[in-house]
Amino acid sequence: MANPNLKENKVKRFFAVSVRNIVKCFSKTAYVKWQYRYITGHKLHLNPPVRYTEKLQYLRLFVYPKTPLVSQCAGRVTVRNYVKNAGFEKNLIKIYGIFDRFEDIDFDALPSTFVMKCSHACAFNYLCRDKRQIDYPKLKKMFNKWLKTNYGKKTVELHYSPIKPQIIIEEFLLENNKLPTEYKIHVFNGKAKSMYVVTSRGVDIRYNNYYIDWTPFDGSQFNGWKKTDYPLQKPKHWDDMVKMSEALAKPFSFVRVDLYNIDGKIYFSEMTFTPAKGTLILDDDKCDFEMGEWLNIDQYINTKS
Repeated sequence: MANPNLKENKVKRFFAVSVRNIVKCFSKTAYVKWQYRYITGHKLHLNPPVRYTEKLQYLRLFVYPKTPLVSQCAGRVTVRNYVKNAGFEKNLIKIYGIFDRFEDIDFDALPSTFVMKCSHACAFNYLCRDKRQIDYPKLKKMFNKWLKTNYGKKTVELHYSPIKPQIIIEEFLLENNKLPTEYKIHVFNGKAKSMYVVTSRGVDIRYNNYYIDWTPFDGSQFNGWKKTDYPLQKPKHWDDMVKMSEALAKPFSFVRVDLYNIDGKIYFSEMTFTPAKGTLILDDDKCDFEMGEWLNIDQYINTKS
């Protein structure tokens, strides 16, 4: 979602929007370098990458698009089989159906609340709090547009492109009648190292960054988001959440594993391989290098032709 704390120069953005598609068509690498510089203010070094955000760009461009398992796990539908086969079927959110077309959905058979998501993209979601209030023509138009969008091509996160566009409808999870807290665990070469916790979603969203041992990692606060005015407490079965994230992330150099924990019940949300496309503006630039030391991608750099 858009961050209201970031104030972008409107003139700068106008010119950026005018040229970005031209750059993208000319060269994906040139586009990513331009985008990285435009957002972060840093020149992108890929030979070799050092920063965490630079290594994410390297994976984004040269590794993840060639890794079918990444595409499987980035897909909202196909990741479910991966999670099931890893032994965590009990942690999957209940679904009401998977549909190729909006017209195939029988809304009468759905409960009053549910969540609709596109399988092949990030943030193509609709939260239904009361289906009596749905504007069906508007919703159909929105999802039909999303289903036709090649999200991977649009964002130059090409690992999304092989994913079949579908609509998955899930149970609407609530925690004390509010959207549940999200735990976004960052796993580097199979080891959970840090995470951030998202609270007050849909009201006054807050992001609290921690090392995996739950000590503050405030310098890794990113893109102008604010944290809570009070410390957060570990949820029940936190060690199980860490073990689960590491088990799911084992085949990958880096992935963020998103989980919910509602009264001690752990739910799997999604796996994200290029958070914010890797274009993160950290509060303390030193943290970009610190996290860069955690992420070893030498196996790809040393074999790249």
